[in-house]
Parts: sequence; C-alpha cells; structure tokens
Amino acid sequence: MSKILLFAGTTEGRHVAEFLNRYSLAAVVCTATEYGKCQIPAKGTLDVRSERLSSEEMAQLMRTEEITLVIDATHPYAVLVSENIQSACEQTATEYLRLLRPAEKVGEESIVVDSVEEAVEWLKQSTDRVLVTTGSKELATFTAVPGYRERIFARVLPTPSVVARCAELGFDAGHLIAMQGPFSLEMNVAMLRQTGAKILVTKESGKNGGFGEKEEAAREAGARLLVIRRPSETTGKSEKKIRVLSEGEVCALLAKRYGLAVHQKVTIAGIGMGMPDNMTAEVQKAIREADVLIGAGRMLEAAREFLGAESRTPSFDAYQPEAIRDFLDAHPEYERAVLLQSGDTGFFSGAKRLFQVLDGREIRVLPGISSVVYLCAKLRISWEDVCLLSIHGRKANGVDAVRHHRRTFLLSGTKGGAAAFCQELCRYGLGQVTVTIGEQLSYPEERIVTGAAEELAKQSFETLCVILVENLVPVSRETAGLPDDAFVRGKVPMTKREVRAVSLSYLDLSEDSVAWDVGAGTGSVSVEMALHAWNGTVYAVEQKEEGIALIRANAEKNGCANIIPVPGKAPEALGELPAPTHVFVGGSGGALEEILETALEKNPKVRVVINAISLETIAEAARCLKQLPFGEPEIVCLRADRSKTLGKSHLMMGMNPIYIFAATGGGCDEKQ
Repeated sequence: MSKILLFAGTTEGRHVAEFLNRYSLAAVVCTATEYGKCQIPAKGTLDVRSERLSSEEMAQLMRTEEITLVIDATHPYAVLVSENIQSACEQTATEYLRLLRPAEKVGEESIVVDSVEEAVEWLKQSTDRVLVTTGSKELATFTAVPGYRERIFARVLPTPSVVARCAELGFDAGHLIAMQGPFSLEMNVAMLRQTGAKILVTKESGKNGGFGEKEEAAREAGARLLVIRRPSETTGKSEKKIRVLSEGEVCALLAKRYGLAVHQKVTIAGIGMGMPDNMTAEVQKAIREADVLIGAGRMLEAAREFLGAESRTPSFDAYQPEAIRDFLDAHPEYERAVLLQSGDTGFFSGAKRLFQVLDGREIRVLPGISSVVYLCAKLRISWEDVCLLSIHGRKANGVDAVRHHRRTFLLSGTKGGAAAFCQELCRYGLGQVTVTIGEQLSYPEERIVTGAAEELAKQSFETLCVILVENLVPVSRETAGLPDDAFVRGKVPMTKREVRAVSLSYLDLSEDSVAWDVGAGTGSVSVEMALHAWNGTVYAVEQKEEGIALIRANAEKNGCANIIPVPGKAPEALGELPAPTHVFVGGSGGALEEILETALEKNPKVRVVINAISLETIAEAARCLKQLPFGEPEIVCLRADRSKTLGKSHLMMGMNPIYIFAATGGGCDEKQ
C-alpha cells in the first residue's frame, strides 16, 4: 500500500494528520521538535517521529518507507526546511505538495519588513520597549538591538531547552514570557501593557498563527506592529513548479485519490437571542465539539464569546445556503460542521433552504429559543394564539394580521422598520392598538418598550428588533360582498355589492394571490380582492386621478395595506406589473383583447373574470375568450333587484343586468 510522508509543525499539519488517521491512510509524520510530536498522538496508521533531518536523510526516509506522496505542512517561514524537502523529493522522484495557510491582510498602519535582519535594523532607530513574538529560533538576531536586555521582551515556547537557550542569549526571567498559545486579544493586550512595549514584532502568521489578535491588540494598546513579511513560495533549487494547496484542498485531493467516503455530519443549531446563556446545553455541546462553525457574523461572534478568546475553532462567515454547500464540498476535513442560526431553527430561519441545498448529507437539527418565546416570557403572556409574521427580508401583510388577530408578532430587520410599521398601522386606522418593541434581546443593552402605535411611530429603534401588537377588538374575516356604504363613493362608477359577491366567487382567489383589478374605479373590487388575498398583493389599475384617490381612501378605510394603486391606462400600465395569478376586468376602455393578451403573456394559466354591461363589451368578451388560449368559459347573466321603500310599501327596483365571464388560461393550441 502507498505511504504518505507528512512534515507537520503547524496547526494545518496537525489537522491533516488527524484526517489521515481518521481514514486509516498509512503515513509517517515528522515534526522538528518533541513538543510538536506531542501535539499529534501516535495512533492507528500514523508513525509519528520527532527529529531534524537533512535533505539526504529525508531522501533516505522516503526510500526506506516507500513514500509515494510528500505533504509539506511546515511553517511558512521555514524556508530552508521546505527547500530540503523539495530537494529530497527531486532526488527520489516523489510527488511533492505544499500546504500553505492563507495569509491575512496587513493593516496600512503596520510596518512591514522582508526579514528578521531588517526588523532589527528598524528597531535600532527606536528606543521603545519591544515585545517579540517570532519564536526562539531568530531571537539571537535581536541581540544586535542596542540595550536589548532592557528593551526586548521575548515570548517563546515553555520548553526547558528553549528557556535555557534564551538565558544564554541574555534574556533574564523578567524579560522572558515562556508560554504556550494560542493567545487571545485580551492576553496580547495585557502583555503589551504589562511590559510597557510600544512595538510588537510578529511574523505574518495568518489566522491560525493568531495574527489578527496581535494586530488588534497593538491597535488597542497603542503599540506599533512590526511585521516580518512571509517569504514567497519559490520552486526550490529546480525550475519545477510547486503545487501549493490549502488545508481543505489537500484533504479533498486525498479523498479523491484514495476513494475515501468522506462523511460530513452537519448540525443546524438555533443559538437563541445571541448571548451564550440563551443557548441550550445541547447547542453549546455541539459548538464545543465542532470542527468548523458556519454562520453570519453576529452568530459567529456569539459562538466565539461562548467558546472563549483562546478557541481556535475555524469559522466561515456565510449565510447563503449555496455558499455554505460549496464551502463544505471544498473542505472534507471538517467532519462536524455546525451551522448557526439566529433564534430557533423552525421560526423564519434559513434552515428550510439549507435542508434543500444540503440534501444528501446527514443533518441534525437543534432548536433554539425563538424571539417570540423570549419576548412573550418577558411580558408574562402565552404565545399559543399569536399570529407569527416576518417583515425581515420578506413581504407580509402585517396590517391585515393586526386587524384580524388579538395578538400579532413580527420580526423586523430594516432600518426604521419598527417605526414605519407603527406609522402604517396609524394610516389604516389602527393607531390605538398596543405595540411592544423589543431590541437587543438577551444582551445587557436589552430594551423593551410598550405603547400605542401612534406613540411609538415617532420613536427610533434598532434595525433588528421584534414587534408584538395587541388588538383588543379584532374583526372577523369578511365574506364576499361588503355593503356599498363601506366605500367612499365620489362620482366614479362603483361595482355593486351583489355583482362583487358573485364575481369574487368566480375569481376564486387564494390567500397569497397576485391580482390585477383593471379599470378599478373606486377600488371596491380591489378591496374585496385584497381582503381575500390578505397575504398577496392587488394592483388596482385606474386611469382617472379621482379614481386613484378613491382607491387609496377605500384601501385605508378598510385596512387593506396590500393594495397598490397603479395610475394609467391599460394595457400600457400593465407592462411593469408582476405576473398575475388572477385578473378582474371591470373596465377595459376598448382594449380588452390587449389586456387579456398581456395577462396571458405574463402567466399562461391566469384566472380571469370580466364584467360586461354593454352589448359591445359582451360580444368582445365572448370573442376574446374563444380566440385566445383560455379553457371553456363560464358565463353568467346576473340581474338583481333591490327593495325600495315607498310609503308603507316596499317595491323591488331592478338593476341593470350584467354579464360575468370567467375563464382560466391554458386552452387548446388551436385557439390561437
């Protein structure tokens, strides 16, 4: 069986060693020090060794162990070691891969030099104290700095040999920090302040080397960062091109080459409001045991706070399911991936899309404490009868929900969204309902405010907040055929109650329909449509300015926030509208065929209802439904009589007969 030779010595090298052992791939793992060896348990198929080898000794090892692949995961600054490994591979014709951690961007305020020697020359121009974090190997070079015994504080590994070597160089106990990392931001800041160092010397060591924490610590402590630039990856002593891969790419290559059935276990975890104490014990356990944490920035911050600053668990800032899938595909080394979701996984969460995109993987779902549960608990009320909506990145008819429910809960996620919603409630006659707005829930800055909608409409709130509305007098859902006096009339013709009731019955709207009301007039039919399609949208198209004003007035009077008035004449005004599921034509202005063609072009399965009074319109409707691709139409001639009081008597007064045409797109092809 082929054997792999891994030169470890970095976090990435340790991860690859764990990957090799997990999938029983035979490998010899070499570290330069005994300390490095202790970080990689010798178990399973791994033969772990600790010794410094020359190029010739490396070549001999490759021949003796019959190595077929060499992975160089040594430190980015171990240039000589990498050159020796490359030379040995060339001598033995062994495949060579260079595993290199990605570099991090260096801030513009940092001083960047190309070598330790250049760093020393720069320090000679200063008299400030210095914290050197480059390790013990290059420490001898820093003795060239004038007054180094008093000025320089060295941070090194806590091994006896290293400490002894530092003492030989003249670094006494007061200027030596022998300590094993990783080092948090707080720890770095504390060391800078304790030593009084105004300069921090570091290598460009990447994320796993704690570069980000050092950079931020220097900024916070008012120190300058002196960065020794990472050596460029050369081709060694030959012209042969080096193949440089990331940790994930190396593991993916191994999985493909050796036919490994990589089994990723994905956990989708709801983290609650955000504070660690708000997480369930099960979620906390999953975060502790994760190989990688994935989620939006706020979720990752919450997980890091729970784990502590010393944690080095890798993370990936993403919330789009496709980006998460691609990341998991590219990183087979992460067997236990935890996908962090805000609140609860089943309450307006991204988990639903993740199930679809990550289909085929083993997925475990851990629920969390949702914002509605948290807020209702704070208010000491039950949430079993609460209508749940979200206006965070999606559309929802909150006004309709408030009108028809005693309690309505909404997630808000836009700047000024909470105040804007309160203003909308006022506009539709609901300014007196009680509104509670919660922001920064579970955090020390938590704020919960209660008041009338008209009061809170004038205040400002956080972008991310939750809203609970209590309406003590909710109304029942209306049936078709509102009384005519439910509308502001004006001088614009209005479809009568009886006709509206029958027309709406034939239109057969759903709660989430997208409907057009063409020739909307006063908007009476638009209102009826909006009340039925309460979770959809009604576009009321009307060419008269007075009609548009009446549509707005009737929408506000009847609490229909889902009506959008569209000024203009059909069919021109229809061009920019979204595809309709339903179309009602109350007035065509002689353009019935063009109106129907536009609707069919946008949705070949559209449901259409036409009201016609004149003989010309009746004939045109019959012709259009026959020639255009509609199914067999239903045609009703409706004549209604209303009683009128005359003295002590009641007389039945006849109204004009009206023809109602109803049809659905999708007729036979020959009807073209």
